[in-house]
Amino acid sequence: MGESVVGIAIVVITCLITYLGQKDRSYQLKYLFDVDKILIGQEYYRLITSGFLHANWIQLGFNMLALASFAKKLEYSIGLGEFLIIYFFSMLGGSFLSLYIHRQHGDYTAVGASGAVSGIVAATIILFPMGNIGLLFIPIKITSWIFGLAFILISILGIKSQRDNIGHEAHLGGILAGVLCILILAPEMAYENWWVALLFVTVVIGFLVLIHLRPEILITNKWNISLQKRKRKTLDSDRDMDAILEKIKNKGINSLTNKERKILDDISNRPN
Repeated sequence: MGESVVGIAIVVITCLITYLGQKDRSYQLKYLFDVDKILIGQEYYRLITSGFLHANWIQLGFNMLALASFAKKLEYSIGLGEFLIIYFFSMLGGSFLSLYIHRQHGDYTAVGASGAVSGIVAATIILFPMGNIGLLFIPIKITSWIFGLAFILISILGIKSQRDNIGHEAHLGGILAGVLCILILAPEMAYENWWVALLFVTVVIGFLVLIHLRPEILITNKWNISLQKRKRKTLDSDRDMDAILEKIKNKGINSLTNKERKILDDISNRPN
């Protein structure tokens, strides 16, 4: 078994795009995952492009190391085309779940290939559930399906707590997409381990149904603060608009300063 062809290509491309984003902040801002830009600006390309950017080299290193560790085995088991399908559908799965969970958090942004990589990891575990997975810097190995289940549970707890800057939503969405893809693309192989697929899907779907029926479960102080800041910003803008309109009424539009004209333009173009 040789090296992973598609896996290496993805690593190289991701490293290059991450470098461009680290070098030029405007480049990163143009392509990162941004809730308002996607939902209001309809910039749907961000669902994919954000998966090739990373916040820092540590995040990039962990994601690409995980990808390289699993890519070869999966790629040679199902084929190059199928591997690519799983990678990109898992990336979309991670982005869509992040978008759903953070749909009320307009200032939420994210970057990283963790959704896509999580899908590759999950798909590999479905095919080889009794294999062993070693953890970085920890001299122990964990049975693959146990590792996968633990990963799902940690992602769920991370989504609920929101205590770190890790995209747990992308992990969970990527895992679900990866499992579903492998069941469709390699049914003969995957169905031999149907119990693992059923376990993973049941836990993930169960959590998604729960947060759909009881969305208050996801309410945290972090997002309450975020929403309060957005409300204060809107109130401040409304006060500025009232003052500017009053000035126009009394002194005419030519009396506005450049700063006031900019505020007027910004508020006028603000989405409803």
